[in-house]
Formats: sequence, structure tokens, C-alpha cells
Amino acid sequence: MLSQSLNSADSGPPLSKLLREDGAAAEWAVSSGLVDYPSAVAAMEARAAAIAAGEAPELVWLLEHPPLYTAGVSSKDADLLDAGRFPVHRTGRGGQFTYHGPGQRVAYVMLDLNRRGRDVRAFVRGLEQWIIGALGEFGVPAGVREGRVGVWVERKGAGWSREDKIAAIGVKVRKWVSFHGVSLNVEPDLGHFAGIVPCGIQEHGVTSLVDLGVPATMDEADEALRTSFRRVFGPIAGAAPPV
Repeated sequence: MLSQSLNSADSGPPLSKLLREDGAAAEWAVSSGLVDYPSAVAAMEARAAAIAAGEAPELVWLLEHPPLYTAGVSSKDADLLDAGRFPVHRTGRGGQFTYHGPGQRVAYVMLDLNRRGRDVRAFVRGLEQWIIGALGEFGVPAGVREGRVGVWVERKGAGWSREDKIAAIGVKVRKWVSFHGVSLNVEPDLGHFAGIVPCGIQEHGVTSLVDLGVPATMDEADEALRTSFRRVFGPIAGAAPPV
């Protein structure tokens, strides 16, 4: 059964270490419009360096990009099926090829893991739990799959069932400060994923909240992400986007 292969992100060691002992809030910024990818990466690099130096607070930055593909450090050239379709950006995050575009909520997560347990595995599990909890706000059951990165949902019909990916995770950690992050499919054009093999996985598809029959707006998705983030990582405080 497919349902037996979907595991809750709640399994494994407790995630209490992800909460800051000093209770400091992470800044939470939301950009309007579409943000240029190289500008976003430059802003992340600068902010992560400032956090590591103790010169800036942590930041979670929510945005949308114009249509593009990104290639993580484990990407394979054969998984780029249509190189001329959209711009392709080579990036230092973990993972393989993924798509970003309008209707997808990208969340760049710049947290100081020096103050959150210094455990990268627990941090990634926290990101999974964050997304699973946000989907739960819409009544969408989701989980993680052993051997696959990201968050998955099971879909069923008369005589069939399958697993589709609804959120991708790709992070980098430098001096124990994280950057890059997660992307949640709210209402992107799912046809745009056809130019790549998403995350190197050919045998499964991709989906979105709207594709699942949940007519969520981006604002509603943001509120669900805020609610779930507080449960996993602690308090947040509003801030202006870095660009």
C-alpha cells in the first residue's frame, strides 16, 4: 500500500532543539510581485553572513519567482529535458533540478542553527514538519517518503493510487546558518515541470493545493505557513523583504 510508505515527519528524535532557548523571534518577510532569482540569492548570501556574524536577526522570506529552473549540487544534466524553456540557474543548495514560478510559494529560511541544536538532520525534519503542518491547516494529509526528498501526498481513484510531490526542500548550511529552503505548490502551472525530471524522480508526479481541489489563495497559504512555523520553530516578527 502506498500509504504505508508515507511517514510522518513527527517520527524520529524530538524537535524541541529547534526552538531557540532565548525565545528570540525570527523575522518574517513577504515580497509582492516576482523576485529575480540572482537578486534573491545575493540577498540570502548577505543575510546569512550577517546572521553568522551576529549582525542581523534570523529571517524567513516568502516570495514568488518568474518561471525558472534551478539545479542543486546533486543535479544530473540528463534531468534537464528542455534547456531552452526557461532560464536555468546553477545553485549551491542541496538536491537536484526543481522548478520555481508564479503560483508557487518559495520560502527562504535563514536560521541560526548554532542556537537551534546544531543538527542539520533535525533541521530538515523540522522543515518537513512545517510544510506537513501547513498542509494540515487545509485538511490535506501529507508525509515524507523514505529515500525521497520533499513532502508528498497520496492520490486515489477507482482502482488506482499514486504519490505526488507537493513541496520541495533544498537547503544549504554555512557556519551553521541555513539558507535556501522550501517551495510549496499553491497554484503553479504544473505543465512547467515537464522541462525537468523534478528532483531526479521519474516515476512520480507533482501536484498543488488547487490541483488537489483546495482553492487556496497565496495569502491563505502564507497564513497556514505562519501558523505551522510557530509550532515548529517558535515566534516570528514582521519585517521588510531584503530586496
